[in-house]
Amino acid sequence: MGLLSKKDAKLILDPLADDNPITIQVLGICSALAITAELQASLVMAISVIFVLGVGNVVISLMRNIIPSKIRIIVQLIVVATLVIIVDLVLKAFAYELSKTLSVFVGLIITNCIIMGRFEAFALGNGPWRAFLDGIGNALGYGVILIIVGFFRELLGSGTLFGIPVLGDPIAKTGLYATGYENNGFMIMPPMALIVVGIIIWVQRSKNKALIED
Repeated sequence: MGLLSKKDAKLILDPLADDNPITIQVLGICSALAITAELQASLVMAISVIFVLGVGNVVISLMRNIIPSKIRIIVQLIVVATLVIIVDLVLKAFAYELSKTLSVFVGLIITNCIIMGRFEAFALGNGPWRAFLDGIGNALGYGVILIIVGFFRELLGSGTLFGIPVLGDPIAKTGLYATGYENNGFMIMPPMALIVVGIIIWVQRSKNKALIED
């Protein structure tokens, strides 16, 4: 972070730890619940949000002085919807099967409260560079949690990572696995996403007592 001032560096680093949008602000939980059964889907969703929030913050910042206050939410929705359409078209062009897996969840990036929250709380009041850093920082904080949750849910739920067998022998039909591990289908059920996020929150607060609410 040598190229950034301490103030700018905090825009990227804080959301990765003590101001994480999922574990601290409790935002964006829906996608953490919906698409983290597979690590690949989690990674692609994280990259998609990084693009949408990073670029979107810059666009809103550039337009902040010409957007009438009464229609600012509409303008923000138009910006994020345009960026989401770009993401959706790119996925359909280069990763069609994955785009079908994510399907409606890519579209729901439009309603991700992290994105609209950063537009409203930061991009409208800051220049493009700082808005970009804020967008990237918050998107990275969101993405890191998605990837951690996706890693454990796919590994323990399906015995695979990125669809590649890691635990057990998926070819065996006897129910017995070479490593002694049998896939735990419970891990790929939606409630497990909340449980894994809850464990992450517990670990985070255990390491930093200042985050514990009175």
